Amino acid sequence: MGRVLQKCRFLKNIKYHKIMKKTAENNEPRLPFSASNPTKIILESISDGVFTVDREWRITSFNRAAEEIMGIDRREAIGRLCSEVFRSSMCEVDCALRCTLETGAPIINRSAFIVDARGRRIPISLSTALLRNEKGQVIGGAETFRDLSLVEELRKELEGRFQAGDLVSRSASMRRIFDVLPQVAASDSTVLIQGETGTGKELLARTLHNLSPRAIKPFIAINCGALPDTLLESELFGYKAGAFTGADRDKPGRFALAEGGTMFLDEIAEVSPALQVRLLRVLQERVYEPLGGTISIKANVRIIAATNRNLEVQVKKGLFRQDLYYRINVVRMELPPLRKRKEDIPLLVDHFISRFNRTQGKSISGVSSQVMAFLMAYDYPGNIRELENIIEYAFVLCNQGLIEPCHLPDEFVARDLLPPRSGEIATAIRAVEAQTIRQALQRNHFNRLATARELGIHKSTLFRKIKSLGISLPERDGRYRG
Repeated sequence: MGRVLQKCRFLKNIKYHKIMKKTAENNEPRLPFSASNPTKIILESISDGVFTVDREWRITSFNRAAEEIMGIDRREAIGRLCSEVFRSSMCEVDCALRCTLETGAPIINRSAFIVDARGRRIPISLSTALLRNEKGQVIGGAETFRDLSLVEELRKELEGRFQAGDLVSRSASMRRIFDVLPQVAASDSTVLIQGETGTGKELLARTLHNLSPRAIKPFIAINCGALPDTLLESELFGYKAGAFTGADRDKPGRFALAEGGTMFLDEIAEVSPALQVRLLRVLQERVYEPLGGTISIKANVRIIAATNRNLEVQVKKGLFRQDLYYRINVVRMELPPLRKRKEDIPLLVDHFISRFNRTQGKSISGVSSQVMAFLMAYDYPGNIRELENIIEYAFVLCNQGLIEPCHLPDEFVARDLLPPRSGEIATAIRAVEAQTIRQALQRNHFNRLATARELGIHKSTLFRKIKSLGISLPERDGRYRG
């Protein structure tokens, strides 16, 4: 009987090793998974991503949910370093799995993000644990992660706002930008950002870079309108020793510093026609020569350009090359001025107050209703930058509590924004309400139903407010044509 049992164990071991050899050849997890293995069935049926690594940080197993969340076939993931597959926000400095392997303590529901195969930034919640063999020896680690994209989107919907990087907004015009932001960031196409001064063009460019696969590489910005032509050329392309008087050694340009990353060319409309030719070559052939150099250097750089001018008009006037315009105008993103997205003012005010509280060590709680009415009634020719400057000025005079009208800049108060003292708050609120409704009507071509939908109120409520606020309407609204 003992010999029979010994023979059965021997045959079982042979079968085990055959399965292990076959799974290794197929680049599958190094576990004897079979249809009857309950662990395999459970791991393949749950909606959380699960993977394991060995002591060298190479992935040894990868379940179905992990494939779906990451957009990577397990055969491509297994055997690679986990940092190469996940590109998580914690990989470099605060790896949860490394912490668990070093301390032995599991981590439960830590927030992070990963970058999937298409370059999308995915918020996740993760948990880690040690992976032991039959003898209790630690042979690696296991991590489960849950895709929180839908939860995050619902949370933002409930808050009535959307956020991407440092960009925050609740306006419909900015929502259109947020909708395409992940796809634009994931591509390598040249982007042209247009918008008035102070609308946040560089902030949008940085957000595109931070959401892109190039995020770990440099983001280099240069204002093309701030430098004379000769200096701008050397700043962009660098120079070789002896290229001109005083060039006693080689100096790398901004394109060299941005290698593998993103180059942001702000105010590109100010570039002279001669330098536009050199920029065109970089965009067409992805090569450039430093001043005084004879060898072309390949530029692995994504270019994002920005301007506050209408480049189509500049092209017609002969001030901007048409071929360069078509090269940079692959993807165009238009940032609306603050006067057309006033519903974002309270959100931006809260954002600036939180930031200045951190940087200046103060505890200002917000702005008074009267100040908010003033801020909402102003048209901001300087856009978001001007609003930021107003709040920063108020921080100089206000130490705690609420920002009041006396804390606002004199030139801002002097613009006849102050309502009469009698019923001043109610008057200011009515003025702001009337202005908000009037602008919403204009955006919707005076279609009252569409306006009510945008403002989030019933159409009968809108009709009452139009009448009570004395807002004049055209005879025909946006539903009519002709």
